[in-house]
Amino acid sequence: MFPDRLRRVDDGRETAFADPKTPPLEVDAGQPGREGPERLVGIKPTIGLHSRGGVIPIAHSQDSTGPMARTVRDAAIMLGTMVGVDARDPLTAASAGNFLTDYTGALDPGGLSGARVGVLREYAGFDRRVDALFEEALNAMRAEGATVVDPVTLPEELRFGNEYEMEVLYHEFKHDLNDYLASLGPDAPIKSLAELIEYNEANHDLELALYGQELHVRSQERGPLTDRRYLDALAMSHRLSREQGIDRAMDEHQLDALVGITAGIPALQDPLDASGGGGGGCSTPPAMAAYPNMTVPMGFIGGLPVGMSLCGRAWSEATLIRLAYGFEQATNVRRPPTFQPTLLI
Repeated sequence: MFPDRLRRVDDGRETAFADPKTPPLEVDAGQPGREGPERLVGIKPTIGLHSRGGVIPIAHSQDSTGPMARTVRDAAIMLGTMVGVDARDPLTAASAGNFLTDYTGALDPGGLSGARVGVLREYAGFDRRVDALFEEALNAMRAEGATVVDPVTLPEELRFGNEYEMEVLYHEFKHDLNDYLASLGPDAPIKSLAELIEYNEANHDLELALYGQELHVRSQERGPLTDRRYLDALAMSHRLSREQGIDRAMDEHQLDALVGITAGIPALQDPLDASGGGGGGCSTPPAMAAYPNMTVPMGFIGGLPVGMSLCGRAWSEATLIRLAYGFEQATNVRRPPTFQPTLLI
């Protein structure tokens, strides 16, 4: 649900590789948290493109389910089967007239020709090896006929864990989780966030031996979604990420998409998080805006995959698929997993 660390669901990584027989779905508070480190193509669609009904929530303004697949074609096929208005998720009402039931028409090998992409340079610079791969990816896009506008800037406030985003998440997590738990009926063992906190404290050695629950507690301290504190934070989140952020940048430079690094090199996974994570990534602006974000493999470092992200305006999934497919077909960097017993980094 909401692991009590700032990186949220990125810590799970429970889906290692795409099984062609069982297409996986990502559930994340707005981030392509698993695809980049696991050599997958992933699409985090516009909030409302398809339903989150039945999904354990984090925050309805960012929560998204989306396809994780081996290739852009597989992801596009999956996306078309997942769209539609669902009464269980009121935000899907906005998707009427904005979705396609078949996104394979966007699979153009020359999809980068004539495109204009803006580089989120401020979200790079955390690892020289990743930066070098990113430069190769940008050069590949140029070679395919894309105009690369470098750099494109977004408001400084649009960083992961910023105060506006976190205030929204605290409020929405409490509200949405309480609604979800209530939907499970009277026999559910836990019926509210407050009861969850109490249970964790009563079973401290089992539930809190490695991680605390500070974020649970902070969420429980928040009021309802009618609170001015929440409404102001949500309005500021949307203003910074939309009008002053993605929309402004794309209008100013006449862009088809923004491009950045999905995340850093996959970090060693350990219970105490001593590795500190892989660093970097540009997922926060589209997450706060509720806009689409797509990741595609761009290369490997020491045998570990690193992804490139493309994000854009609401309902622009077909454009992102077209660009991602053009890049994928031009570079062919994906490698099937080998399940090696160790890696040299």
